[in-house]
Amino acid sequence: MPVNLRAILPAILLVLLTGSHVVMAADAIPKFDVERTCRPAAVAGTLPGRDASACQKDENDARARLEQVWSGFSATQRAQCAGFASLDGAPSYVELLTCLEMAQDAHRLPAESKVGTSGTKVGTTGQR
Repeated sequence: MPVNLRAILPAILLVLLTGSHVVMAADAIPKFDVERTCRPAAVAGTLPGRDASACQKDENDARARLEQVWSGFSATQRAQCAGFASLDGAPSYVELLTCLEMAQDAHRLPAESKVGTSGTKVGTTGQR
C-alpha cells in the first residue's frame, strides 16, 4: 500500500513544530508569576520576616542569578527542572535554581558513586 504523503504531512509538520517549541522553551528562562507564587506566604505569615515581600525578593534574586548561569546548564537539565519547578501550580525561581544546581552536582559525581541509586547502571544489580 503506497504512503499518501499529503495525508501525513500535516501530522509530521505538527510534530516538528511542537518539538522545536519544546527546545526553544528550554533555551529561555521561563516566565513565572512571582506574585502568585508568593501569595501563600502572605496568607500564612507563620514565620517572622517571611511575608510576601520577602518571598518576592527571594524569587527575584533567584531569577537574577538564573540570568547569569542559565547557559551553563544543559537543555535537558533546564527543561526537566522547569517542569519540576512548575508542578504545584505556583512555579518558583528558587525551586528552579535549586533543581538546576542539584542536577549539575549530580552530573559531576563520579560514576561509581551512582551505583545503587534509582538510576542504576545497566549491568549492575544495585546491591551493595
